[in-house]
Amino acid sequence: MPIDRSVVRARIENAAEYVGPLWPLQTFNAANPLLGFEDQPFDRAVQKAGQLFGGRGYPGPEVFRQAWENGEIDADVLTRHLTEHGITERPEVLLDRMDADAPERDAAPADQPLDRVLTKWLAAFLDQGQAAWPMPNREDGFYAAWRTVAPYDGDIPGVDRPSDLPGTVVEAFEAVLESYPEARWEPIFVHHLTALPGWTGFIKWRSRRADTAWQAAHPISLTEYLAVRLTLADRMGASIAPDRTDELPANGTDQPVLPRIWLRAWEESYRTRLLDDLRQTKQTPPSASDAGRPDAQLVFCIDTRSEVIRRHIEQQGPYETHGYAGFFGVPMQHQPYGTEERVKSCPPIVDPKHRIMERPAEPHRAQAERYDWWARLQKAGAALLKTLKKNVAAVFGFVEGSGGFFGAAMAARTLAPSGLSRLDEALDDWLPGPASFCEPTVDRAPPADAEDGLPVGLADEAKVLYAEAAFRLMGWTDTFASVVVFTGHGSQTPNNPYKASLDCGACAGNPGGPNARVLAAICNEDAVQEALRERGIAIPDDTVFLAGQHNTTTDEIALFVDEDDPPVAPDALDRLRRDLHAAQADAATERVRTLNTSVDEGRPAAAVRETDRRAADWAETRPEWGLAGNAAFIVGPRALTRGLDLDGRCFLHSYDWATDDDGTALENIMTGPLVVGEWINTQYYFSTVDNAAYGSGSKVTQNVVGKLGVVQGNGGDLMSGLPLQSLKADDEHVHHRPLRLMALIQAPTDRVEAILDRHAAVAHLFDHEWMHLTVMDPEQDDAFVRYQPGGGWHARPAPDASTATKAPASAGVPS
Repeated sequence: MPIDRSVVRARIENAAEYVGPLWPLQTFNAANPLLGFEDQPFDRAVQKAGQLFGGRGYPGPEVFRQAWENGEIDADVLTRHLTEHGITERPEVLLDRMDADAPERDAAPADQPLDRVLTKWLAAFLDQGQAAWPMPNREDGFYAAWRTVAPYDGDIPGVDRPSDLPGTVVEAFEAVLESYPEARWEPIFVHHLTALPGWTGFIKWRSRRADTAWQAAHPISLTEYLAVRLTLADRMGASIAPDRTDELPANGTDQPVLPRIWLRAWEESYRTRLLDDLRQTKQTPPSASDAGRPDAQLVFCIDTRSEVIRRHIEQQGPYETHGYAGFFGVPMQHQPYGTEERVKSCPPIVDPKHRIMERPAEPHRAQAERYDWWARLQKAGAALLKTLKKNVAAVFGFVEGSGGFFGAAMAARTLAPSGLSRLDEALDDWLPGPASFCEPTVDRAPPADAEDGLPVGLADEAKVLYAEAAFRLMGWTDTFASVVVFTGHGSQTPNNPYKASLDCGACAGNPGGPNARVLAAICNEDAVQEALRERGIAIPDDTVFLAGQHNTTTDEIALFVDEDDPPVAPDALDRLRRDLHAAQADAATERVRTLNTSVDEGRPAAAVRETDRRAADWAETRPEWGLAGNAAFIVGPRALTRGLDLDGRCFLHSYDWATDDDGTALENIMTGPLVVGEWINTQYYFSTVDNAAYGSGSKVTQNVVGKLGVVQGNGGDLMSGLPLQSLKADDEHVHHRPLRLMALIQAPTDRVEAILDRHAAVAHLFDHEWMHLTVMDPEQDDAFVRYQPGGGWHARPAPDASTATKAPASAGVPS
């Protein structure tokens, strides 16, 4: 009996909700691996996910023991939580019990032979240019292409010709599902989709991004994937509907009580210390540098790494820093100079609305022509090298003849990476890159083509809109310095599949410099400034907007300035660069303390050299820590946190409730950057608590497959999370503290409550304890009011003398 295709499709869509999307390496975006469970309470969700994916939902006893011994968990807080559950044993005894009760890892799954065959064909079909001989017929779709080559796979029994397999996807489902009632289809689909959640997540992402070139050329869907998997299972004798499918997904929660108690005590301990620090800062009188017009203002991404460099810049003199999402509010697609490549440069939850191209500025045409000549030479050399390496007739002679040269190059890259880095810098000085002679196309221009419907440049109304939105969200309407720098960020690291995870998440895993340049160019336009003044944003006539980029590996800040005609007085520009260099040295000194190096902490120059080495070393598995340690998201003016050492653990988004009468700015922050912050936090959390299930294991044993993802060893599932080197200092000690994100917002409580009432998806994140929320209510003398899951608020009393002297929020983090 024929099956109803629409019913199958609907059942597959429902089953796929349990698996979150997985972005490819080029645009690696943080995402909650349990995204499909966020409509459920955290404790129940991790139990269900544990049954589906085999992953742990809470930190293990060894992680709690480390936090306890470091003083990160307050004894009084832990005792209170334990007493509420009738537990009276000493913490050390409880840790030993948790250690003894820790479950053993399951043996290899029964479907391992099926998974091995399927992943082989998934890697071949989804390859994005890595394979020299690609799989044939991919343009016909996954099922049709696989069906034509399956007879050549000796691991598939009973298939000698394509006609031995069902001719269409529908026929494949009919052949396998005819023995099962419709009520069992969805549990069957859940089991098979969650067997390889990495590949499933990537297919889910790509099939929903029909505008990507690879999906358009080689289409694949979850329906086709399941058709192949079920057909293989049938042929290989694997279970179609294992006995446990009737139990999926699980209901209720019977999670062990102790890990839940310890996690909550740890989170409350961190929250208490942070709020006490903020309360003390509020009571501290402003310094003399806070008065008057600052020498310069720098706007950084809200990224936790920005907190470190911002703090050190402010220590150099009368500088002011702000925090704003690193795409600077411009939803754009960026096309770098000299390439047809177009990259998304806005958050994963935002679609690009403009294409920004890089074009040479008129005064720098000669420089552009010299660069073009060099680029053509490099391209020809690369093409020749590729031909020699892959040509059957030339390859053996080429290897024999060039072995000495490449061996010497490899030795230099391994033994003297800093020297090669300096050589590259010298080459850049001789032949600067496009940033030195190009400018972004911010004016509306006719597109070269309209295949994606994106206009090139921005209309005048859009320019004013994005500039105004940036200042409104930051609560910034007056007191502009003579120099304002929009500072994007990017990482520097060679030979690193996870480079995109270290770049700007708000720019879809790309550097944020291009977005900074666009907003600076917009704000420098006279017409835009005049329109902003009419809207109450008083930009002085002498204010100049610059763009820069923060290298998060070295903490160097490069300013994009026309050196032949700088828009800022040379002495002011030199002073700014000198202070930025001093801030870099101080920040690098702070960072190297966490990187297990032997660098003398009292020598900033040595710290800078060490960070430079890590940025250039192709064998470095940990060039920087990324966003490891993230624990809080603070929304408020810089005055709340200025002078505090937050240890690089806090996202900092500037906001002034007094300039946001209708709450629109706060609503945009809570529904945008805050949600992305939760994605980042949960990815780090789950990658830490169970790296085998939700992370990606050691970089040392990883292999890149198809230029789209990594696998452990020579095959298997795509790894979906972060590697161990991004989370652990060594085999025994975690660097990232797996705490759920704490959101702290300075705004009237009723304003925050109204936003939660309008956005159920955001409210669910707090109601279901994926995040915690505390409001600093300025209408109640900045009292801290904590949101209670399910609604309601609980005021936190002011600390007494004993609690006011507790360790700071960063206490216990190894240095």
